[in-house]
Amino acid sequence: MKGSGELGCRAVLFDLDGVLVRSGTVVERSWTERARDRGLEPARVLASRHGRRSVEVVAEVAAHPDAAAGAAHLEARQAADADGLTRCRGAHAVPAALSGGAWAVVTPGTRALAHAGPRGTGLPVPDVLATADDVASGKSAPDGCPAASRALGVPPAERVGVADALPGVTAAPAAGMPVTGVRGPALGPGEAPARAVGAVGGLAPRLRAGRVVLPGGARRPRRVPPNGGPNVSHGPAHPSRTRTEEAS
Repeated sequence: MKGSGELGCRAVLFDLDGVLVRSGTVVERSWTERARDRGLEPARVLASRHGRRSVEVVAEVAAHPDAAAGAAHLEARQAADADGLTRCRGAHAVPAALSGGAWAVVTPGTRALAHAGPRGTGLPVPDVLATADDVASGKSAPDGCPAASRALGVPPAERVGVADALPGVTAAPAAGMPVTGVRGPALGPGEAPARAVGAVGGLAPRLRAGRVVLPGGARRPRRVPPNGGPNVSHGPAHPSRTRTEEAS
């Protein structure tokens, strides 16, 4: 990282939901229906699923005798449901800026879901996807990051992860790479990484001499001084807007 705060790398690994697309409405609808069918409390099931593979959640809390079959049924329903699916603010600009550069999506969802989200919102599907079909453990285990890196042919020190939730923020450093957070409820104020943006569009990546450069505006806001002075942020002017699902 340079004095300006720029971060250079050869590849960027993006989480999907909450970073590039917002499928919360679709996911909550399918899991709520599943929980009610099983006589479970929907809030408990929903709280257990962030950043995890569906098969893990089904096996643990969704009371299905065949977790793999239950997860497959659930995710097939999600992949076919585009009602309420949107892309995150600024997400359309990121793949365009990285055209010709190395980037991938790392997600605890299946390959079918990893295709459905971008296609349903008009985003390109990257050449490299690391999904639940490719790993033995979901986030916060780092399995997906090395899988994507191997496919890209990029070593850990030359990649940067982008995640909006604690499992992804944990998985990236465990895989040996720095991480940029996308601020929001799932990230948590106590878990924010050193670099964070209000929305993925705030990354403003660009290519320079074959490398991806992330400008210095992605630093974490300073904390409120002890005397109660103003909290000066280096991030976007409206980080609170990340709670809103916005089409680009």
